[in-house]
Amino acid sequence: MPGLDLNNAPQQPFVLARFVASDLTNSASEILANSFSADAALRHDAESKLEALARDNLSTFMATLMPELTNENNPLPVRNAAALNIKNAIVARDANRQQELNEKWLALPQETRNGVKHGAMATLGSPQPRAGTFAAQVISAIAAIEVPAEQWLDLITQLLTFASDGSNVGLRMNALTAIGQICEVVPPSSLSSRSNEILTAVVQGARREEPSPEVQGAAITALLNSLEFIRDNFEREGERNYLMQVVCEATQSENHPVQVGAFECLVKIMSLYYDKMGFYMERALFGLTVVGMKNPDEKVALQAVEFWSTVAEEEIELKMEEALEYGDLPERENKKFATTALNDIVPVLLQLLTQQEEDADEDEWNISMAAGTCLALLAQAVDDAIVPVVLPFIETNIKHDDWHLREAAVMVFGSILEGPDPNVLAGLVSQALPVLIAMMADSNAAVKDTTAWTLGRICELLVGSVNIESQLQALVTALVVGLEDRPRIIANSCWALMSLAEQLSPEPGPDGQPAATSTLSPFYQALNAYIANASADTFNAVSQITLTVLQRMETLLNIQNELLNIDDRSNWAELQSNFCSVIISVIRKMGAQVKPLADRIMTLTLRLVQAAGKQSTILEDGFLVVGTMSSALGQDIQPYLEAFLPIIVAALKNHEDAALCTVCIGTIGDIARALQEKTVQYAAAFISLLLESLQSQVMGRNVKIQVLACFGDVALSIGPEFAPYLETAMTVLKQAGEIQPNPKKMDYEMVDYVAQLREGILDAYVGIVAGFKSADKSEPLLPYVQTMLGLCARALSDEERPDTIVRAAFGLIGDLADLYSKGQIKPLLTEGWLTSALQQKPKGAPQETKRVLKYAREQLPRWSNLYLCFESFYFLLSRFLPLPFHLPCRSLPILVHPKVSSLKYIVINGLTACHYISHLTQSFQVSIAFIPRQ
Repeated sequence: MPGLDLNNAPQQPFVLARFVASDLTNSASEILANSFSADAALRHDAESKLEALARDNLSTFMATLMPELTNENNPLPVRNAAALNIKNAIVARDANRQQELNEKWLALPQETRNGVKHGAMATLGSPQPRAGTFAAQVISAIAAIEVPAEQWLDLITQLLTFASDGSNVGLRMNALTAIGQICEVVPPSSLSSRSNEILTAVVQGARREEPSPEVQGAAITALLNSLEFIRDNFEREGERNYLMQVVCEATQSENHPVQVGAFECLVKIMSLYYDKMGFYMERALFGLTVVGMKNPDEKVALQAVEFWSTVAEEEIELKMEEALEYGDLPERENKKFATTALNDIVPVLLQLLTQQEEDADEDEWNISMAAGTCLALLAQAVDDAIVPVVLPFIETNIKHDDWHLREAAVMVFGSILEGPDPNVLAGLVSQALPVLIAMMADSNAAVKDTTAWTLGRICELLVGSVNIESQLQALVTALVVGLEDRPRIIANSCWALMSLAEQLSPEPGPDGQPAATSTLSPFYQALNAYIANASADTFNAVSQITLTVLQRMETLLNIQNELLNIDDRSNWAELQSNFCSVIISVIRKMGAQVKPLADRIMTLTLRLVQAAGKQSTILEDGFLVVGTMSSALGQDIQPYLEAFLPIIVAALKNHEDAALCTVCIGTIGDIARALQEKTVQYAAAFISLLLESLQSQVMGRNVKIQVLACFGDVALSIGPEFAPYLETAMTVLKQAGEIQPNPKKMDYEMVDYVAQLREGILDAYVGIVAGFKSADKSEPLLPYVQTMLGLCARALSDEERPDTIVRAAFGLIGDLADLYSKGQIKPLLTEGWLTSALQQKPKGAPQETKRVLKYAREQLPRWSNLYLCFESFYFLLSRFLPLPFHLPCRSLPILVHPKVSSLKYIVINGLTACHYISHLTQSFQVSIAFIPRQ
């Protein structure tokens, strides 16, 4: 950028703008500092002010925060917060929301946008290089908006100029960082004309001849980020060879960050370009990665191991693709790199497995964990071939005096349980199980931890290899003892018990009370599994568990304001989530019998959602408790709604959070079903909220499917009182039902979406029809019957329709036939598509689908059954006999039946027709006129 002072913040674009009306603009640096404060009140206040200004006045927001980023006197955390807030104001995960932010940014005054861009570009060369990396994030975020819109045309030129400026190492580093990030977020088509220049600049910095290891590291990272962008270059053999040479040479750098980055590139290259790796595996990659796994720098070794994990993942996926081809040649060839290298890489992995640290942090990824994961993936990639390679190691070391070797042997055994044929493993598991159970009492905690994990794998994957009579009791006893051990052992013991509960659904002991609980996630998951399988005579024990959980939930709520760091807050949220999951399991199991505990549960849940702030996962869990309690209590849930509904409504208006909105919609449906006719007083608010959600440009389309289905929940609850909302609801449902996938474009995602959409609409229709049917009010629905049946016709004509749609469509058809049993919609119920659909015999369909189809057939009027049978009988006889009459076809078309040659079919239809004729003539004295053939 000509004339740009890279070391001082530009003041001219903003002229030090200060907006007195906003607290933020008067003390921006202080508020930014508060935004990462350990004090929850300060942090929430700062976040709220920043979000409000970004939402209400983006121009002022940018003009206020950019000087905080460019100010060299500001602490780095404040500059980082400024950059993150600027970026977050124009970046969203949801595509619709991102489009909205794009338009909002492009609508800003040109002066404001130029000021932000100028400031960010200036900060790339900051004397504090980390500030330049913050600025690079802002630049890439703006580029993602402006470059596809053919704006900021000189951006790449400026960055390439900076990347070649040998006088400022920090500027070169950050320019390359920005280039890499831009390649990651901007569509390749928008930069295709500059791709060669970009690649040249990046590779120039990544070469081993680069004098600055910092610049080389930044260039390698930029190359990593641009590997998808340079796909066309990778297709050309000459360019690909040079790129691979540069990366392979970088793996031999004396600078460890460069080495790590180079191996990261190899990992991603293997993932993206597996098909082209055969030549390079033979010439270089095999040897480089095996040596890399032995590197004393753990970060380098981790990436070398990750390389082989990626190879295994690719070949697992290729195996799945081959299985789907049913004998045809797959599109991609499985080169079986893992099988070829197995005997060379497995010994290295086994050695790495013995490098455990006794007190290692379980949340910190280390080389031993990576080796175990890689071994597990290799087992899935090569199947039975892994067993003879690792079996000697297991047999030699599983009882070794050195705990490192004992633990490694158990880890190897657990890692190979998925992949090989279960029949191959069954004998090994049966022999090893007594040894593993005994090792749950090992003197070393790491050995016990891995043993509990391995037992969990057996319970999950090969429970059939456990001898129920001779081994189950010892296994459960060992795992229960593990619940009193260290946290990691508790976690894996819980998982193993949970897997047993799910796989075997064992009956609880006659006098067994649950063991004392522990505040760890896996334990609560295990509790959930056992509560779900509890019998009625254990409800007292379940209640005791509930009281303990509620007490701990309350204790956590009381200490929330004492939490000082992010880890503590994260652990607090995870524990509360686990408490909620246990409470939900209790409510589901106890049903209405949970009522004595309802006040305390709902009071604590209210405190929880009020304390959650914007932690959507906590809100989701709290709302799930409310929904589950609604289902259990029925109309007795009403006293709690005054407190909860405003919170649910506010959360549902957070349209960007798809998961939270989905839970809110489900909770509203649960409440409506629970309240039944008492939903009337909330109906207007519910319908308004649902319509607002449908009109949102931000809410995800899959969430809107749940919104549509929720109309049916409300209608079912209030019956004919839904009439004031009927026209609006049916209009919305009709519009949604007209959406169809493009037949000329095989967009499988769109096909799946349309199927889910139709199912949601059908569910809504079923609820609406059932609501009016309950009060015997058919007239209001009559104008919409054709639309509803039209959707059924489209849904049933789809050859790829799931059974859930078939059930919903036939259920709706049956309900409509029953509602209009006096023949009001006779012409619609006798159309050819419906007659044909009802005559289908769905082979292999679930029993529930067959039951619903039978229900639909039974609801059709008797006159329809008579005519169909008699018409079939007449048609078939006319093919063989000269009949002296013909059957007039007034309301029903005569169908061409495929079984015209079947005498059995003729007789069955004839007898059925005679039965109906006899029944009707006796009951109603109906005369049937046969008209002579003309």
